[in-house]
Amino acid sequence: MLVVLSGGGTAGHINPALALAEVLRDRGCQVEYAGTPQGVEARLVPQAGVSFTPFEASGFNRTRPATIVKGVSKIMRSTKEAKRWFERIKPDVVVGFGGYVSIPVARAANALGIPVVIHEQNSVMGMANKYLAKKAAAVCLTYQHSASAVADKGKIHLTGNPVRSSVLRASRSAGRAMFDMADGESMLLVFGGSLGARHINEAVAAMKDELLAREGLHVVHITGPKEFDRVSEELALSPEQQKRWHVLGYQDRMGENLAAADVIVSRAGATSLAEISALAIPALLVPYPHATEDHQTTNARAYVDAGCAFMMPDAELASEEFKRKVRTLLDDADVRASMAKAAREQKTADAAHVLADVVMGVARSAS
Repeated sequence: MLVVLSGGGTAGHINPALALAEVLRDRGCQVEYAGTPQGVEARLVPQAGVSFTPFEASGFNRTRPATIVKGVSKIMRSTKEAKRWFERIKPDVVVGFGGYVSIPVARAANALGIPVVIHEQNSVMGMANKYLAKKAAAVCLTYQHSASAVADKGKIHLTGNPVRSSVLRASRSAGRAMFDMADGESMLLVFGGSLGARHINEAVAAMKDELLAREGLHVVHITGPKEFDRVSEELALSPEQQKRWHVLGYQDRMGENLAAADVIVSRAGATSLAEISALAIPALLVPYPHATEDHQTTNARAYVDAGCAFMMPDAELASEEFKRKVRTLLDDADVRASMAKAAREQKTADAAHVLADVVMGVARSAS
């Protein structure tokens, strides 16, 4: 079985696609990937050992007609190119994960009678997936909330958001060894996504003295590249304090960091939340307030309502309530155990296998 995956623009589209690719290949499927030549997928997909074919695609601004003309022109041209590619490789099914590039790829599949499956990572469906859902054979969702964007409820499958095996199989001991953590010591992991988050950085830094006063607590603080110098200067850690407060601009071994963590403070992006859920780590979520349609708040609310985490609005991080919730996570073993149990019940670690079942089932039905 040949499966073509498509998605681009952000790692949030690409990581679940690569997680699915791992499962499909383990099941004996051949996997190809269609993305943009300049997007992050052009680097991440070949690194994962998946064959990559580029197609031009770009977004547009409705208030600027020139961008619409340019965007539509690229989609039309790439649709023709994708059709020629499909006629040559003959895929059994195409899976779109969002991003503009998935539009011409899925349109080409529709034109040739190749079934299309789409996967939505967020609680609010993106523009590309809304458009493609109309003709898709199956629509796979992370959150039930996004089902409102799908007219035909019969083709909806609640799969969760796939997480890569490098995260699922990450070693807790290896992650702790990165920071010279002794047996019995605990770890608070702080991160704001790939770009960091100033308000989170400031709120955690304001707790510096209190957190360092806790014997055996390590703080792993991933600031984001642009925030690293400012946060380092604000914290002004002594050499002795640096042994337990580890400031990083970026971390490319995130799986091990997550596996090592006992408590997390983070944004509520789709990938971050899926990884936190899959590893069942107690968390305080701070949704990015300027995300499209405030989807990070909707992401987080579903997770919090299930009992898996706390949530704080970004605008309230300077409050005493933020400190209280951090203290509760660190001090109350019953709260942590309850959150971890609720997170495991989400079965996010199984999402890639559930999605693979849908994709392969659609392909078999079509054949």
